[in-house]
Amino acid sequence: MVATDFDRTLVWEDGRLHERTLRTLRRARDAGLHIVVVTGRMVQAARRALEPAQLHDPLIGYQGAVVTDGDGGWLRHEPIPLELAREAIAAVQEEGYGPNVYIGDELYVSEVTPAARRYADFQQVEIHPVGELLAWLPEPPTKLVCVGDPDALTGVEARMKAHFGDRMYISKSLSYFLEFAAPGVTKGSGLDFLAAHMGFTRDETIAFGDGENDVELVAWAGYGVAVDNAHERVKAVADWVCPSAEHEGVAQVIDALLDLHSQR
Repeated sequence: MVATDFDRTLVWEDGRLHERTLRTLRRARDAGLHIVVVTGRMVQAARRALEPAQLHDPLIGYQGAVVTDGDGGWLRHEPIPLELAREAIAAVQEEGYGPNVYIGDELYVSEVTPAARRYADFQQVEIHPVGELLAWLPEPPTKLVCVGDPDALTGVEARMKAHFGDRMYISKSLSYFLEFAAPGVTKGSGLDFLAAHMGFTRDETIAFGDGENDVELVAWAGYGVAVDNAHERVKAVADWVCPSAEHEGVAQVIDALLDLHSQR
């Protein structure tokens, strides 16, 4: 089992699977190796980005809050409880942020700002403006995201963690995305669920990651790998550091594993 983050791990800053990585993923698929992408992305955005690889394995999205089967059917959904979500929206609004809100694998905002537009264009998803979020919010959202200046978000992250403690999972994914999920939701918890569902173990898993939200993913696996461009927190829990996403390091490692297996 290979479990890998997507952005800046499996792909570089353009968010696109390059030909070498595509060849490797198809080779791994044909050899019977499971490749599970574990991402903070929306399910629709992740599946669209993965289409060229023609994989048929489950997907873990929304930082682990959602697990889908190979056909896109949702196996697990752990949304933020409604009152907790309202508290979080109010808290980040006091900080001056209009958060992205995710319900039913769609993106909702109070209004379409330049930051919301950049995020939607990056993920190639439609934005739904709804006006005042607290008055509109109809059901528990899958996650919330603040988009902004990395340094400013670092301060917001610290204050939100101090306020919510263990009542929410709060972490940066990319430096300019601050993400909020239900308590207990991490990429590691998503893998825990999928392992029980599919019948694989940590010892059978190699995981790759780069961002602060990948710490639990890399730590969960029997063998955790940080790409060279990873955050220091990820490198600290990794068993090894491979070449960067820019140099398709994940593909290099998978090819080496497949070559080693074919020689036995």
